[in-house]
Amino acid sequence: MDYLWLKALHIAAVATWAGGMLAAALTITAVTITAVTFAAAGSKAGGETAVPSATLNAVRRWDRRVTSPAMLLAWALGLTLALQGGWFTATWLMAKLALVVLLSALHGMLSGTLRRLARADGTSPPAILRLAPAGIVASLLVIAILVVVKPF
Repeated sequence: MDYLWLKALHIAAVATWAGGMLAAALTITAVTITAVTFAAAGSKAGGETAVPSATLNAVRRWDRRVTSPAMLLAWALGLTLALQGGWFTATWLMAKLALVVLLSALHGMLSGTLRRLARADGTSPPAILRLAPAGIVASLLVIAILVVVKPF
């Protein structure tokens, strides 16, 4: 396949993956804030959250059907591009791959948290996930700089 087509599809897959991760992270944050608000008010939520279960289930379904396949496609296309370009010895690519591995792990945490919240088993999300939206955006900015500027 032509390099430009691979690159365009890779960028589209990454944008879809990142958007899905942000939606999941923001949904989890909304559910967490609601739980804290109910606890601070001294009332019981009774399983209800400000984010309706239909919304939570829709985000979870989107994650399974769109975000996860987009992540796999981004990986496949990115590795294909790196192989074609002969970049596996480049330091900038190793730094990018380290960030992509961290984003993949974060995606796994987000997916698992969505699943647990949908089950309503009473477990609260890990506190670190409050930083997930900022971490996703910061990682994407650094990755874009690494790919375009190739500083090392």
